[in-house]
Amino acid sequence: MTDQELVSSILKGDLGSFTLLVKQNERLVFAMVRKLLGNRNEDVEDVCQEVFLKIYHNLASFKQESKLSTWIARIAYNAAINYCEKRSLATTELTDKTEAPENDQSPENALIEQDERSYLQAQIERLPVNYKTCLMLFHYEEMNYKEIEQITGWPESTVKSNLFRARKMLKEQLEKYQDLNRQRFENAIR
Repeated sequence: MTDQELVSSILKGDLGSFTLLVKQNERLVFAMVRKLLGNRNEDVEDVCQEVFLKIYHNLASFKQESKLSTWIARIAYNAAINYCEKRSLATTELTDKTEAPENDQSPENALIEQDERSYLQAQIERLPVNYKTCLMLFHYEEMNYKEIEQITGWPESTVKSNLFRARKMLKEQLEKYQDLNRQRFENAIR
């Protein structure tokens, strides 16, 4: 079923089609909301429900100028940002994905990588929300600049700039962290 057919079916009152829309987009909505709100599970569930209610009530306003998933992601993004502003959340969590260490990796190297990932995650959480949003949408949701522009309402140049600055900040922080750990190791073996 195409986006247009799905929307048309829902607007005609077919709740089964809306259920299909929810199933097709629940991962996207949940991931976006969770990454902006962090591990506040009850809050994430509430905002996700709010998102799907907004989608249902505003589906007639979908102009089909973008993909349906992009329109839905914009609603999820706005709902999460509005929630953060209302609750004045100081920190958010981008993700708590952890990658399994390579099988041929030594336990020491696996531990170092895990430690660096944890440190990097903490640094991601400290990024300004606009940097974090661009980083999350581009790298974790694999969206292109145009889709991020449609979701956030920021010009493509701002999206690129935010992504560049986020990466630069993270790279600098990780390099400092690695240098500090290298110095600690060298002092420990003396």
